[in-house]
Amino acid sequence: MPLNIGDQMSIQHSVSEQQACTPSAASQRRCVSIGVTRVCWLLLLTAIALTVETQGQTANSVPASPVPANTVQSAPVPKTPSATQNPSTQSNGTSALPRSDDASSADTQGGLFVFKKEVQEVILHATVVDEQRRLVTNLDRAAFTVFEDGVQQTTTSFHREDVPVAMGIVIDNSGSMREKREKVNQAVLNLIRASNPKDEIFVVNFTLDSYLDQDFTSDINLLQQSLGKVSAQGRTALYDAIVASAVHLKNNPRIDRRVLLVITDGQDNASQETLQEAARRLQQENGPTLYAVGLLSDELKQSGIEALQTLANGTGGVAFLTRGLDEVDDITRAVARDIRSQYTIGYKASNPKQKSEYRTIRVTAQASGYRKLEVRTRSGYYSGETIH
Repeated sequence: MPLNIGDQMSIQHSVSEQQACTPSAASQRRCVSIGVTRVCWLLLLTAIALTVETQGQTANSVPASPVPANTVQSAPVPKTPSATQNPSTQSNGTSALPRSDDASSADTQGGLFVFKKEVQEVILHATVVDEQRRLVTNLDRAAFTVFEDGVQQTTTSFHREDVPVAMGIVIDNSGSMREKREKVNQAVLNLIRASNPKDEIFVVNFTLDSYLDQDFTSDINLLQQSLGKVSAQGRTALYDAIVASAVHLKNNPRIDRRVLLVITDGQDNASQETLQEAARRLQQENGPTLYAVGLLSDELKQSGIEALQTLANGTGGVAFLTRGLDEVDDITRAVARDIRSQYTIGYKASNPKQKSEYRTIRVTAQASGYRKLEVRTRSGYYSGETIH
């Protein structure tokens, strides 16, 4: 189940529990094992039947039960460094089956089914600018070249349409933000108005704890109400809020393209998560693009600025720094244009994946009429991992 909507519902990591899942005629629910779909089990049963028939054996044996699937557990729990959360269900209570890291296919050899692993497509969201830092939105597929670990890859998909995104707006609600929230909230509302009207957005206000004050919605009135829930007190657990929000983004099964917008005037001083852990979560396979707005103040020191830049740059986003509140509105509008101008590029890694192995990514672009193009996308990912 997704995180419940309610006043001051704290986002926390959820604990995943493994339970056996047995399909019944009444529920007609799917039962999946880790990395294997129900279809694969049906193919396996067919393979066993064919083998038994070919060898003239009796069909008295029963195939082993599937490995129990991870089930969804979404009740908030106290913070713990090792707490994790599985993909959630849709709001109507129907389980959203998680995507496996590798799909399986079947082929026949000598009358027996042989299962083969298929590599999951890596999806990149790329922004292109010219020498004058102007957005370039008219490139075709042939203009791009993708490298993974220095090896050129073959692209398998390409889109440049303005498609909806799932977006988390994560705003510092500590005491130092009290006098800044009115202008920040207005700037965020202007970003929402300038975004795709079908975007699904949630709002998190955070201090020591993170509060999901509005779950996924396209209703600007609900989003405006949630932005007004300002307490402006407590310490700043920035990394915890980012990790929890990234998990919540992953748990939206309806939209694959994901964005986080983080606004703060201070640096982390209370998280259980570290900067390195937060960066790794964001750089898991097909993770979100993070945009950060740092409101420069005595609370936001150089180390905090560098942390925002590290988190944003690794995902293909941008860290904006400003001392003037009047500039925040221009920044959020620029973020909206950036999101709506991105290219979506997919490829399947030519080198077999190893779990938890970091892969570097570099994308270049060349096109007639442009002397030099700069492509901004994620710098890499941990293969075989998903946000949890």
